[in-house]
Amino acid sequence: MKKFLLSVITILVVSNVLFAQSNKEPWTSQQLLDPAILAKKITNNQTKNMLIICIGPDAIIKNSVDVGATQSASNVAKLKAQLKNVSKDKEVVIYCGCCPFDRCPNVRPAFKTLNEMGFKNAKLLNLPNNIKTNWIDKGYPMNDE
Repeated sequence: MKKFLLSVITILVVSNVLFAQSNKEPWTSQQLLDPAILAKKITNNQTKNMLIICIGPDAIIKNSVDVGATQSASNVAKLKAQLKNVSKDKEVVIYCGCCPFDRCPNVRPAFKTLNEMGFKNAKLLNLPNNIKTNWIDKGYPMNDE
């Protein structure tokens, strides 16, 4: 009975470790960029060495480039083309904001692409709710309409 119980516990521990590894996000907490910090950099014209890319439905943030929703393979290809000649050391900030992070279909494929392409200073704008709540409602800089 003890061997059986030990075997069951071992299987549970191993499966929990494997499950945790398979659900790991492609970014680290250090790669999440607070919206207030980006807004301040934009306001103070400190984005010269930064590329801001919208990987969602619309490029709302000032000075951002729109590649479209990266849940689509064709837009992942657009992202790759956009980044083709960009230095791997450049700070690249991506954002979506269509919905909460845990349900967003765009942030994971885009960030995986940044990792696969070898970008050393990749950031994901931390929009845990959506672009409206975490950017627009705070009065942060937006592209002209």
